[in-house]
Amino acid sequence: MIVSIKNEHLIIDFSTKGAELQRIVGTDSTINYMWNGDVKFWGKFSPVLFPIVGALKDNTYLYQGKKYELSRHGFARDMEFDYELISTAEIIFKLKSTEETLKNYPFQFELQLKYRLHGASLQCTYQVLNLAKETMLFAIGAHPAFAAPLNNEGAYTDYYLQFNNDDELTFHHIAHNLISDKTTTVELKDKMLPLTHELFYEDALVFKNLKSNQIRLLNKKNYNGLNFHFEGFPYFGVWAAINANFVCLEPWCGIADSLNHNQQLEEKEGMEKLPAGQTWERSWEVCCF
Repeated sequence: MIVSIKNEHLIIDFSTKGAELQRIVGTDSTINYMWNGDVKFWGKFSPVLFPIVGALKDNTYLYQGKKYELSRHGFARDMEFDYELISTAEIIFKLKSTEETLKNYPFQFELQLKYRLHGASLQCTYQVLNLAKETMLFAIGAHPAFAAPLNNEGAYTDYYLQFNNDDELTFHHIAHNLISDKTTTVELKDKMLPLTHELFYEDALVFKNLKSNQIRLLNKKNYNGLNFHFEGFPYFGVWAAINANFVCLEPWCGIADSLNHNQQLEEKEGMEKLPAGQTWERSWEVCCF
């Protein structure tokens, strides 16, 4: 089911499946800033990654002596969310643990995604509530795919990412969907990373020490683009499907298993630890122009 919010600047569409952001359209320009979801390349738009980010080694983990299975990026993106329209410009999606989720993720939770429009900006807030009597372990991340080129005008190589606080980028390579120790450092001219399809032929660029909290998607041909702002996410991924005309900007609280991980959930890198009865919150925001 598709639901929408809007204001004088933007119209936003979501699917209740996965509470997935699917379309950001300017009311005047009619530019769609999101990827079109072409299944020949990648049939998603902006999945929420929960309760893990990335892949587990052998798709399994161990917790309190028991073995569990979770597929890459977790189950939230494939589940139907309840929703509440707060106003024409604000919506909240909610997902609670079920008997089925408890089979492979033994924590009682409520996950909320709050989307709010203000001006030409869309803010997404993740809120996790621990409904259990024990500490909850989880990871969560964003995966929005932004179109490049916008409205199919121009070429992918017209576009670049501009980082506000990085003069070089060191990223970890992915091997068999897991994080390897191999890294590559890329020097940035004027804090800019030119986009090429070849950049993503080996999978995502995974950053553990990104200094920036703002990345702009810009192009050489016109003024249109976006500003992506995030706070409190210790990991970041940049990705595109092979030869597809989009780029994903992915702030994460959590990361895929390393190649040599022992699969113990309590020792997994990047896991958030939320005490019983407590609430956790993070936000990101995209401003379109």
